[in-house]
Amino acid sequence: QVQLAESGGGSVQVGGSLRLSCAAAGYSYSRHWMAWFRQPPGKEREGVASIYRYGGATYYASSVKGRFTITQDTAKNAVYLDMNSLKPEDTGMYYCAAAPSVDRVPLGMDKYVDWGQGTPVTVSS
Repeated sequence: QVQLAESGGGSVQVGGSLRLSCAAAGYSYSRHWMAWFRQPPGKEREGVASIYRYGGATYYASSVKGRFTITQDTAKNAVYLDMNSLKPEDTGMYYCAAAPSVDRVPLGMDKYVDWGQGTPVTVSS
């Protein structure tokens, strides 16, 4: 089992930036994909960004493309989400997740088997 721990959430003004971190413990080489999901208040969880650990390919939700960047540090077993030009609609709980495969759906939530506890992000105007 892989344990995931997110950090870096907080409150920022519109247009601000945050960097989320996800540390993986008990890492298994079978987890080829890492991703960030978020759940806005009163809404369903949605995919934000994912990365293929063994090639570095990245995928983004259209709502964050050009503003968010997902990266990894394989030596540290860590994944990051750099969020810029934040908007109020980016508010929510952000979760890190890991998957062995995604069956051509990099942000398919049902493919991810390991989840962190989440870190909150609040963007205010």
